[in-house]
Amino acid sequence: MEKALSKHKRIQPKIIVMSKNIFDHIQPIKFLGRENNQPLAFNWYDANKVIHGKTMRDHLRFAVCYWHSFNWSGNDIFGEGALNRPWLNDPKSHDYALQKLESAFSFFEKLGAPFFCFHDVDIAAYSHTVKELAENLKKISDSVAKKMEENRIGLLWGTANLFSHPRYMAGAATNPDPEVFKCAAFQVKNMLEVTHQLQGENYVLWGGREGYDTLLNTNLKQELNQYARFLSLVIEHKEKIGFKGQLLLEPKPHEPTKHQYDRDVATVVAFLEKYDLQDDIKLNIEANHATMAGLSFEHEIANAFAFDVFGSIDINRGDPQNGWDTDQFNNDHQEMTMVLKHILLNGGFKNGGFNFDAKLRRQSVDIDDLFIGHIGGIDILARALINAIKMIEENFIENFKHNRYKKWSQDEASKILAGEITLEEISKNISEPEIKSGKQELLEKYLNNCS
Repeated sequence: MEKALSKHKRIQPKIIVMSKNIFDHIQPIKFLGRENNQPLAFNWYDANKVIHGKTMRDHLRFAVCYWHSFNWSGNDIFGEGALNRPWLNDPKSHDYALQKLESAFSFFEKLGAPFFCFHDVDIAAYSHTVKELAENLKKISDSVAKKMEENRIGLLWGTANLFSHPRYMAGAATNPDPEVFKCAAFQVKNMLEVTHQLQGENYVLWGGREGYDTLLNTNLKQELNQYARFLSLVIEHKEKIGFKGQLLLEPKPHEPTKHQYDRDVATVVAFLEKYDLQDDIKLNIEANHATMAGLSFEHEIANAFAFDVFGSIDINRGDPQNGWDTDQFNNDHQEMTMVLKHILLNGGFKNGGFNFDAKLRRQSVDIDDLFIGHIGGIDILARALINAIKMIEENFIENFKHNRYKKWSQDEASKILAGEITLEEISKNISEPEIKSGKQELLEKYLNNCS
């Protein structure tokens, strides 16, 4: 037998040459103050500074997303990848997945990130079937847990990618084929269990293709019923395994589908209430998804608090000259000031935080750029936090609102709201109101001065 083998070329095991950690040259990012002109340092974010009863770190609870930062090569529909991401050279390799894990946690640690987020397909070696994906996810989960413990980094949320694989081209939970529904259910079951294993604080369900491209081939009511049943199954399994984190839905109006069933906060609230799911699911709101829906980011945050469905945030922005989801790093501290003011006035984050669901521009090919993008976004949030706290302490806007609505606390108006006065009784006692200014310009001037 040995002699026979010697006649043939022996098959050598594949040797994977690991490149060095591409972040080795980066020092831990420090706070150097507002006069700092070094790009690899914070100007506003002082992690351990206590302000308004908490450290900045605890107020903002920011996370780095695994997909854009470590799974995107810089490709777009017109061009191939341009970024140096050596672990993407062999997506099917578990060894490369481990190299990516090592580099990702080096980045988290040097940035000082308290949390990260990931899809199942981001962290595991690529697989074509859901069963193989489950095996690869289980294979790497202990390594992820070890890295989290070593670096004291938490999982803000986990999620399953139910939109990239061709099986999901017509939706996952809303697919016309029950076999696809079952694959999606299996994938979520496994990812929910891994999120529980890693003590994730939330689990996100983004219906990337839960919608339609045309009503010509779509039974909309059937698909909504399927989606609701799918969510009910997830709720049931969450309770079965004892996962204490919050389930979150993420609204988006369109892209990749023409219309998605989780279009915006109000649409999702109506859906949850129709199917009696409102007690178990809250929302993960993305800034650019709000603007794609023709709404402001602040509106969606305020609406979520009004309906008691606020959960967490994906922080990014779009470009007004582009109609798609460009996922750029946030750069408007005035917009973020108002968002943080709503969050602070409602008691701050519970389970959620600010996840940087943002990616570099394709031309930003230097390794430093990944740090600079996050540093800039974090500094915007820190600056906005300071501004929002100042506004809350001065109480100018809240006092104005209180005075504007104060007549509703008077006796007759209170009875109207309580349902104690009929329409006929209201009609017997009316008088022409005094016309009062809404003072929008004054409030805008105040905001400009504060920020």
